[in-house]
Amino acid sequence: MDHQQVIGEDKVSGADGATGLTVAVGGMGAIGLAVARALDEGRIEGLRLAAVSARDTAKAGRTMAGFRNPVPVTTLGDLAEHADVVVECVPAAAFADIAGPAVDRGRIFLPISVGALLRHMDLVDRARKSGARIIVPTGALIGLDAVRAAAEGSIREVRLVTRKPPRGLVGAPYLVEHGIEVEGLTEAKRVFEGSARDGAAGFPANVNVAAALSLAGIGPDATRLEIWADPAMTRNQHTITVDADSARFTMTIENVPSEENPRTGKITALSVIAALRRLTAPLVAGT
Repeated sequence: MDHQQVIGEDKVSGADGATGLTVAVGGMGAIGLAVARALDEGRIEGLRLAAVSARDTAKAGRTMAGFRNPVPVTTLGDLAEHADVVVECVPAAAFADIAGPAVDRGRIFLPISVGALLRHMDLVDRARKSGARIIVPTGALIGLDAVRAAAEGSIREVRLVTRKPPRGLVGAPYLVEHGIEVEGLTEAKRVFEGSARDGAAGFPANVNVAAALSLAGIGPDATRLEIWADPAMTRNQHTITVDADSARFTMTIENVPSEENPRTGKITALSVIAALRRLTAPLVAGT
């Protein structure tokens, strides 16, 4: 079964035997909280929230008190015991804590830290053995359905150019390692050019989009990435250019920052909600 297909036209039974699928959310930051609230409010038909996890369990517990239907606050590793679907919204350093158990338990796993997934591609083989499905949401990017379609033929080149306000890049490991200063810039500065794999490693909190693009197309080593610190930008901008035997296209998206976390675009959480909706929807548009 294709990793983006609908599970079925009829409602399915969850891990606890109830109608629908249960969902656990790891991480209660801007993305995780938005997804958890959508589930709690019943805005995703056929799915319901079963558990959450967060670094600050006390704060997560207080957040749960304000939900319509509070759920257990558990550890990342235990999330897979509570739900059919596990959504990962944690810092890249904690990725393996949630990914391994979810995949080994045969769950549907939706990772947001796609750059971290590139460093744990053994999860794909583990998913084959356990029956798990790893579904990468489109996130803050655009047009992954077109890239996936082009990849069924022959793609000559995929390039992503990311432009961000300098403050959104401060502290990135690549910048620190190479002594690159971005604060106080008066004009745009290219701070990285290379493969999507190297970019995801050097900017783990900034370019999950590059990792997602590479998985949809020609892979992390062949996908080219440029990152610019641009003081003229007020939003994160991503431009994809694809040259394939079936089509040539260029797409640009500018993401409105989240109020909770300016480094995260509002559309990222909405992308996760849309991906969850596809799991039980009787009609799905797009590849």
